[in-house]
Amino acid sequence: MGFDFGMLLASLNKLSTSDHQSVVSINLFVALICACIVIGHLLEENRWMNESITALVIGLCTGVVILLISGGKNSHILVFSEDLFFIYLLPPIIFNAGFQVKKKSFFRNFSTIMLFGAVGTLISFITISLGAIGIFRKMNIGSLEIGDYLAIGAIFSATDSVCTLQVLSQDETPLLYSLVFGEGVVNDATSVVLFNAVQNFDLSHISTSKALQLVGNFLYLFASSTILGVATGLLSAYIIKKLYFGRHSTDREVAIMILMAYLSYMLAELFYLSAILTVFFSGIVMSHYTWHNVTESSRVTTKHAFATLSFIAEIFIFLYVGMDALDIEKWRFVSDSPELSVQVSSILLALVLVGRAAFVFPLSFLSNLMKKSTEEKISFNKQITIWWAGLMRGAVSMALAYNQFTRGGHTQLRGNAIMITSTITVVLFSTMVFGLMTKPLIRLLLPSPKHLSRMISSEPTTPKSFIVPLLDSNTQDSEADLCLNVPRPHSLRMLLTTPSHTVHRYWRRFDNAFMRPVFGGRGFVPFVPGSPTEPSELH
Repeated sequence: MGFDFGMLLASLNKLSTSDHQSVVSINLFVALICACIVIGHLLEENRWMNESITALVIGLCTGVVILLISGGKNSHILVFSEDLFFIYLLPPIIFNAGFQVKKKSFFRNFSTIMLFGAVGTLISFITISLGAIGIFRKMNIGSLEIGDYLAIGAIFSATDSVCTLQVLSQDETPLLYSLVFGEGVVNDATSVVLFNAVQNFDLSHISTSKALQLVGNFLYLFASSTILGVATGLLSAYIIKKLYFGRHSTDREVAIMILMAYLSYMLAELFYLSAILTVFFSGIVMSHYTWHNVTESSRVTTKHAFATLSFIAEIFIFLYVGMDALDIEKWRFVSDSPELSVQVSSILLALVLVGRAAFVFPLSFLSNLMKKSTEEKISFNKQITIWWAGLMRGAVSMALAYNQFTRGGHTQLRGNAIMITSTITVVLFSTMVFGLMTKPLIRLLLPSPKHLSRMISSEPTTPKSFIVPLLDSNTQDSEADLCLNVPRPHSLRMLLTTPSHTVHRYWRRFDNAFMRPVFGGRGFVPFVPGSPTEPSELH
């Protein structure tokens, strides 16, 4: 048998060309991300725009240029990959949300946040799913099954409150900021849990028992994913506290934190749990314990490293969505009936509006019944702001839609193509139109008060803090002091009116007595090279 050198050279040349094209594509994409950052910085003073809108616009413009260069054959320089989105891009976004959360404000309003983030998302999911089933089945949009309709409910229940948070002041409206931020991150996690529960369940024959099993599967995923995230966070805190990596190298501390965070996500994927929920609670636990066990330089490094990775991942997703909005392959399926695509997108937007309103106003009324103080109650203007904050759809919605309706970045079925193009339209419209209207709406509904509220979270040494020293031995744990003034509940009615304060009070006692002596946290002084004393616990 002879060896065909010509065929070998042709194969190597083809491989070399393919590698070169990949390098060119990556270079262009990295250059575009840099352009998004630069332009976003130049528009920083104009709070009408943010990096998400900037990346979408640049993505659209780039898509037009590529479309013209390729003769109408292509609009993006990278092909969508489910692994790219779910294994590399979403983990840093969700982890950073948990890592940067203001724990004191988050758990002080925990009952209301969970009411909006978990129960509210479930109501929105049911509303959108039922609306999609009732309307889309009567329209000629292709062969969609019951699982697809339920997936639509989960996809469009995932909010993106970035635009609202950028124009809200945490100092002027601490309650509203805490509710919007907390509800946003819990909402993302809940939406993904619902999506996974729908995908992993047999929906061929719906019955009461099947519905109860679906609810049970949802609760199992929620609980087990949370436990895994907490366990991974505690393990990282214990390892760093006991081994004192900082005595030799801060790089090891940073590396173990980043790797343990990513390990929590991959373990959840391995056990078919909700990786998003796992990494979110891992971020909360690591910011409460692990982050306080490392050296000062490691604190600064990890805080900015996680924020930077999340920032780049979000820009990457929105940039790709902007280019993919002009993908010829997807639009070819709806080219014969463009009005159908407009109708589907309009219906989805209407369902998003209705699904959001279906829980914000009723649950706000229920939350107000449990509040005695007027300052803690959610006024009607704040309810409108919360409703508006959840109308934008972004990275999580796009990632779930791609996962449900595409295979390997391509869409071959008409119904799937319509849902992808409609999702892109909803994301573009809600992010750009609703996002640009956010600032004037909030100025109208929530004018700046003359006297700023003093109810500001006193968490001087959390990953979110930028203006205070990260390591101050004179800083006392004010959370415990504030909780001492909370009256003890003497009746069920009083317990219902101050549930979050009461739970927080008993949690602080348990945390100080059992958790911090084992896992460290605030008050733990890590070993610093050259220090005359060994690491010890401050009481």
